[in-house]
Amino acid sequence: MLYLKPANTDDFEKEFLFVRDIPMDENGYINEYHGVNRHGFKIALDIIIANSRGEMLPEGYVPMTSYFLWNDDTIVGKLDLRHYLCESLENGAGHIGYYIAPEYRGKGFGTEGLGLIVDIARKVVPEDEIYLRVHKDNPASLRAMMKNGGYIHHEDDESYFVRIKK
Repeated sequence: MLYLKPANTDDFEKEFLFVRDIPMDENGYINEYHGVNRHGFKIALDIIIANSRGEMLPEGYVPMTSYFLWNDDTIVGKLDLRHYLCESLENGAGHIGYYIAPEYRGKGFGTEGLGLIVDIARKVVPEDEIYLRVHKDNPASLRAMMKNGGYIHHEDDESYFVRIKK
């Protein structure tokens, strides 16, 4: 069974191992905790959880909840939901960023996981549409967005800017 679960201390070990192995930047998904040790992740996890409540946010940042995508008892992905937009998000990454581990790609996990987070976003974000961005060299992610009701709003040289109506 596939489900989303917010970052939490009960699942520390599995979350740590998953996050540690996400590349620093893959297809625009930035992981500042790549290669982190357990102690460093403990500190990071406290901040990640606080950020979801709007606490301990760096200047100019908005609240963001990090969810892990679980397939039964295995983490297969990580999805981040920014609760509302600021100017840099409106013109950039948008509300949702997500990463599916390579061994789980091409199996529908991205499409299903995105659908689950879009359902949450529809209840959380105040904007009329959910904003996403995808690199043009990532057609699988663009397909996942389109299967979840997305449309290309505009594009630049590197990215498509996708919107999903609430």
